Amino acid sequence: MLDPKIRLTLESVKRLSRRGAKTNLRNLINKTHPADLAVLFRHVDDRLQQEFFLLVMESQGAGEFLSELDPIEYASQLEPMGKDRIADILRDLQPDDVALIIRHLEEELGQAVLSALQVDESAEVEALLEYGEDTAGGIMTPSYLALEENVTAKEAIEILQNSGDIEMVFYLYAVDEHGHLVGALSLRHLVTHAPSTRLRDIMTSDVIRVETSTDQEEVARMVGRYDLLAIPVVDDTNKLVGIVTVDDVIDVLREETTEDMLKIAGTDYQEITNRSVLTSYKVRLPWLFASLVGGVLAAYIMGFFKMALQNVVVLSMFIPVILGMGGNLGTQSMSIAVRGIATGKIDVRRTWRFTFKELRVAMLLGITYGLLLAIVAHFYFSGGLNLGIVVGLGICFSMCLAAVIGSMVPLMLHRMGIDPAVATGPFVTTAIDILGITGYLLIARSLLL
Repeated sequence: MLDPKIRLTLESVKRLSRRGAKTNLRNLINKTHPADLAVLFRHVDDRLQQEFFLLVMESQGAGEFLSELDPIEYASQLEPMGKDRIADILRDLQPDDVALIIRHLEEELGQAVLSALQVDESAEVEALLEYGEDTAGGIMTPSYLALEENVTAKEAIEILQNSGDIEMVFYLYAVDEHGHLVGALSLRHLVTHAPSTRLRDIMTSDVIRVETSTDQEEVARMVGRYDLLAIPVVDDTNKLVGIVTVDDVIDVLREETTEDMLKIAGTDYQEITNRSVLTSYKVRLPWLFASLVGGVLAAYIMGFFKMALQNVVVLSMFIPVILGMGGNLGTQSMSIAVRGIATGKIDVRRTWRFTFKELRVAMLLGITYGLLLAIVAHFYFSGGLNLGIVVGLGICFSMCLAAVIGSMVPLMLHRMGIDPAVATGPFVTTAIDILGITGYLLIARSLLL
């Protein structure tokens, strides 16, 4: 739901566009915060979106506006502007934001934009592009304040006062003569000590740090775990090369959470940012194929039990509820497992502990709903006691099975080095359906025939 202020601005943008009042629209854009402009951009229609984008690119906040968008949202609209104009827009951004944008341009254009930047800016960005996009090196900023450990507090404050374009100065990092990270201290710590005190005497030597190759999800977990505003990034020799700030971590958490949710559902990020029907079709097609195969297999299995279904037709009436309850519980266990792995709340080395807990929950739920369904089958459908027992056991079996599969599969995949979000979703729910219907019909054949 849009904020009332944003909604009012959006209506003004649409009205000014309809009237062709470009001057007024430009003035409105110049008065609006780049973060709000990014929200507006996502809510205007396709016709207005291109016009709106071009007008924002003429404003002073163009660079910050781009940094608020996802790359897939702006890459195609940015490329026709040419290398010189793109370079002008990017000059006001931090190197890590520039690197992210250049990564998502066509390779030839990206190299041309790099060449159009100033030499020092280009060098910083090229250094960041050497690292993987989803690593600490790929999201870090080289704009930080590092001082030698022998510097005094007075000298540090003077350097801080004269420092130029530093993205976040909440911490000072102390290094030795070779640039190796040896300590850190907060600004409060710095200003509360005597001017003659050297940094090595007041710094914390046990510094929480990450390496350039550390995955961005792990970086986000460490920042959250230790309540940091920034975390230093070192290379394999412990040389300080950059910092990851909390605003970048928030972006990572939002990106990773959204990505995991979409993977579980059997789709990807293009569904949100791309409005093309054909793109959505291509993305969903392979995932739903797994459900189709599962449905065919379930139908094939039911063929083995056609005599039971013909003799006791009422059995088929309970198949949707049994599969539905099992599928829902499996999705719950699977979501808890995937999110628990991502946040570090679940110890993957103790797979059986988590699975056993989910199984116990499923047994209690299965017994509860099994009794309710058994009562419905016995009285409402006049199926007799045996039918009530069959459907009760069927739903209990389906829910317990779903809990085991939904909790174990993500944990096992993670231990194998496979992203659990990718291989769960449709595959797990399909497996639950096939095994659930098999168990239900086996119970029915054993007790009713």
